[in-house]
Amino acid sequence: MAKNPSSFPEHVELSGQDLVLRDWTEADLPAMPGLFDHPDIAYWTPFVSPFDAAAARARLDRARQLRREGSAILLAITADGGAPMGEVMLRRAPEGTELGYAVSPAFRGQGLAAEGRVMASYAFEYLAAEQVILELEAENAASVAVAARAGFRLLDMPLITGEEKGRPYALQTWGLDRP
Repeated sequence: MAKNPSSFPEHVELSGQDLVLRDWTEADLPAMPGLFDHPDIAYWTPFVSPFDAAAARARLDRARQLRREGSAILLAITADGGAPMGEVMLRRAPEGTELGYAVSPAFRGQGLAAEGRVMASYAFEYLAAEQVILELEAENAASVAVAARAGFRLLDMPLITGEEKGRPYALQTWGLDRP
């Protein structure tokens, strides 16, 4: 894979930490509602709810559009390149290179925090990022624990506040610096 900080390659598959992060495919569409149609995902993430077959199609189409635009990549989190267990996102944003993730409740507690380290390594090596950031709600204890296990630290930055899906939020910014 050639280094090119201005675009994402047409195909991405990353492996490490006993995980394979790969492109979403048409074959994943039937599994996506089972992964993402959950109150916890609906509450803490911008994923639509209910997350049904139409939402899965829209998510796959959006992943492909973001890749073409060069603004983000959305990859399925897998143990072996097979069945997806969640999603990890890497996005170029004005505030830096941002990481996001959503792991299906059925697969939590299995050490999937490693997806953050794998994706951050990709950002450092191929996108020349100096820092990868996460924006998390402090009350989302599970996500905060994942960030800490992956080596992210809370940054001294103002909270990002707003409203989404009819509820207010306040996001903390966590960062992981280039090694």
